[in-house]
Amino acid sequence: MVSCVSTYLCRLASEHHVWKDFYCERWGNSTVPTSLGSGVSDEMSWKEFFVEREFRSKTFMGRYSIDVMYGHSEAVLTVFLLASAKLIFTAGYDQTVKMWNMEEGLLIASSRSLGCTVRAVAGDTKLLVAGGTDGFIQCWRAVEGFPHLFDIKGPQNQNTEFRLWEHEGPITSLALDLTRIYSGSWDMTVRVWDRFSLKCVKVLRHSDWVWALVPHDLTVASTSGSDVCIWDTSSGRLMTIIHSAHVGNTYSLARNHTGDFLFTGGDDGAIHMYEITSHGLETNALLVATWAPHSGCVYSLAFEFPWLVSASADGKLALIDVRKLLRTRKHDSGKRFSCVKLVDRSSVEPPQRMLHGFGKNLMSVGIGADRIVCGGDEGVVRIWNFTEALEIERRVCALRAIRLENRMRRRKLHLENSSKGSRNDQCSVAAKKNPVTGDRSGWHSKRALSGKLKS
Repeated sequence: MVSCVSTYLCRLASEHHVWKDFYCERWGNSTVPTSLGSGVSDEMSWKEFFVEREFRSKTFMGRYSIDVMYGHSEAVLTVFLLASAKLIFTAGYDQTVKMWNMEEGLLIASSRSLGCTVRAVAGDTKLLVAGGTDGFIQCWRAVEGFPHLFDIKGPQNQNTEFRLWEHEGPITSLALDLTRIYSGSWDMTVRVWDRFSLKCVKVLRHSDWVWALVPHDLTVASTSGSDVCIWDTSSGRLMTIIHSAHVGNTYSLARNHTGDFLFTGGDDGAIHMYEITSHGLETNALLVATWAPHSGCVYSLAFEFPWLVSASADGKLALIDVRKLLRTRKHDSGKRFSCVKLVDRSSVEPPQRMLHGFGKNLMSVGIGADRIVCGGDEGVVRIWNFTEALEIERRVCALRAIRLENRMRRRKLHLENSSKGSRNDQCSVAAKKNPVTGDRSGWHSKRALSGKLKS
């Protein structure tokens, strides 16, 4: 109420740290709005950031266009969407890493051959990494002033390009955070690297091939055959293990920004959602939802609140909205956290949308605020562009409103004409009962007769 009286207090309420917490819990850190300072800023507040992004989350239920990008000569095994730089990176059997313009769908650059299949790519605005089947991690540092961050096309430059060697098998998964590089391999290890010293600081040993990993804070989740492991990366301690998460191998993982929820996909075509809780040294993973949208292996998962997207060997993408499974509440201390609306474990949730049109396996998928990128055995990269979805929906709603208004107007006019027609019919009936003609002899004779009777 006070904020309604004072524009300054209203602005202050919009900038309150709670809105920032709301935003970061869902979508991670974004550009910090300019502080109030001496006056009202032209920059968006955290409240406005949140409201806009929440509104845009409806995008993926709208209409889309598809861009098909050609450039790879063989199957595409990995795609990585760097939305903040409007770049897409892809790689596969043709042994090259390619950089694409996300908005225009055009090839920007292609690396020289790395000499082996590339199964994993990850990056941020400072570093790009690619993992090869020969066990090395190819790294490119961002070049200051370079229009597309990374010079992957130019000749080898020791200042901006280097390799990390320690894995003894093909690298299948990569991830970055602010201080570390994470790599998973078929040598049954996950290695944690320091980004500044470029030294391996932890080796996490598994009992089977590592297919996927996803870090959060000081933990990392990884697959080991059909199992899923969650590790403490600072101590190397195995915090918990989900045994036989899938029938067959567990191929893919995704995690929300707060790390509370873990998604898994595997050989059986199912997708599971787990809530991760910690009490002291005890960590538990509770299965809270299951989806079965695919008839083939789920090779890749990507999450952008509230949407989970999966890519499968059946050539389909599934879009799943997880909002209805979540709710928020507060402790008495006022600390806010997410919890799960418990569901029957035996129940299978339906996906909200399926995207079809692929004839072969889909191996990798990425998702941004309004785009989905995927690649597979076809050797092409597809961008599902939803940027115009909300505008198209607005136009459709406006057109529906106009059509409804015209329909009501026609109906009203029809009713008016019908009522007029009924009145005319009543007059016609009355006229038939009492006809008035030019021959008035009958009337005069009756009048004369009545006059005689009176006299």
